[in-house]
Amino acid sequence: MSDNTQVAATIRQWVDTVVVGLNLCPFAKRELDTDRVRFVVSNAISEQGLLVDIEAEFDLLEKDASIETTLLIHPQVLETFHEYNQFLNYAEGLLQQMELDGVYQIASFHPDYQFGGTEPDDAENYTNRSPYPALHLLREESLDRVLESTEFAEQIPIRNIELMNTMGSAELNALLKECFQTVLPKAT
Repeated sequence: MSDNTQVAATIRQWVDTVVVGLNLCPFAKRELDTDRVRFVVSNAISEQGLLVDIEAEFDLLEKDASIETTLLIHPQVLETFHEYNQFLNYAEGLLQQMELDGVYQIASFHPDYQFGGTEPDDAENYTNRSPYPALHLLREESLDRVLESTEFAEQIPIRNIELMNTMGSAELNALLKECFQTVLPKAT
């Protein structure tokens, strides 16, 4: 199994186990089951290289309607959350430069994700913690359609925070670490 295959499989396991398994995003299961989520690993080692990859993914999404959403995983760049958080401004700038603001949205996930006003070990941070840094490129029209058809959609983040706090950081950290164990190749 190549490194990129393993990285993508780890993120896929995280989506299966955490995002879908804990129902953090009630819309993810359908897209995952219909194979409309693209998992792609960037080999970028610089912010500029990652911006090139983001642009390529937006171009692909524009050309291929069969891809609902992309998880662009970038394990070699923006490893610290501070760098990652600062980079999000550049990614949003690229979206505007490509005149795709309002067409797509970028959601952010990182192993050390931390919401403003929280402590690093607060359980609620796990709603956006992933095994590797990743950018989720979403079609805004699809997101709007799903939110409009979902009763109490505005309650999802509140419910997720309550669930994370109930589970606690230790359990959530263990669940995140299990995503790595599940996909490790067996020794021969």
